[in-house]
Amino acid sequence: LVAYSIGNATAGRGAPASAPFALRPGDDIVVTEAEHHANLIPWQELAARTGAVLRHIPVRDDGTLDLDAAASIIGERTRVVAFSHVSNVLGIVNPVTEIVALAKAVGALTVMDACQSAPHLALDLPALGVDLAAFSGHKMLGPYGVGALYGRTEVLEALPPFLTGGSMVTTVTLDEAGFLPAPQKFEGGTQPVSQAIGLAAAARYLDAIGMDAVHAHERVIGRRLLTGLDAIDGVRVLGDPGADVDRIGLASFDVAGVHAHDVGQFLDSRGIAVRVGHHCAKPLHARFGLTASVRASASVFTTDDDIDRFLDAVSGVRAYFGAEGATA
Repeated sequence: LVAYSIGNATAGRGAPASAPFALRPGDDIVVTEAEHHANLIPWQELAARTGAVLRHIPVRDDGTLDLDAAASIIGERTRVVAFSHVSNVLGIVNPVTEIVALAKAVGALTVMDACQSAPHLALDLPALGVDLAAFSGHKMLGPYGVGALYGRTEVLEALPPFLTGGSMVTTVTLDEAGFLPAPQKFEGGTQPVSQAIGLAAAARYLDAIGMDAVHAHERVIGRRLLTGLDAIDGVRVLGDPGADVDRIGLASFDVAGVHAHDVGQFLDSRGIAVRVGHHCAKPLHARFGLTASVRASASVFTTDDDIDRFLDAVSGVRAYFGAEGATA
């Protein structure tokens, strides 16, 4: 929605209020090497439509963002900085304060992907200082097909609509239409009412537990997960499992000599659910020399016994597939 809206501003829609968001050939859009495709491809398309240049902040070997490189990449031509709060592959909580400070110093718009942080961390978006942030329902124990866009009032008011139709207008003639203020102007047509009710229920459930409690639980479970995987011969965790960074309870790994899909099927046969593939983050996998990995994700309901059963199963993967001589 945000990328298309900026594209509409570039085409002159919503002027003069939207003019500050219009892109020109040679302007920079900055993302990171760790982005989910949902926070990469829209910016690729926007750059292609406007002549802007898409640049990226690289990832270090330990999985953290290279902030020194970020300081040199984010400059006077930067108009948008889009980044994930938490990597959906590495589980690392990115340094939002530092990234926002670099963007604000040059007047760039900040857009944060909070899909992987909303279910696991206490989110105070105004305190983080981002201009816009988005998250999805299904990641936070809610339904599919619904999510949320947060934005500072002045930003949402200035951005032009994206999808148009009924219920988001003031007056309409055969030649033109006037639009309601945000958020209604971004909500054309019939909304996913049942999904929104489900998302609210999920939010209340997590809020009742307490997001600080959720994160504290996952910090302990996640450390047990990472330490256990790191101790298994032939298993390589993406990023440095010992790095002193804040994380959620998530780890992606490669088993030497065994394809990620085979690992997933082996674990599935033992009643253990993981995700396999590139997790909609192909550039990040390429950065670590892989085409696919196995991702294990913890949540509020994950127990020490779950982790022990998982680690025991992973320990038997290479023997089962006869890959014990392979090196990670």
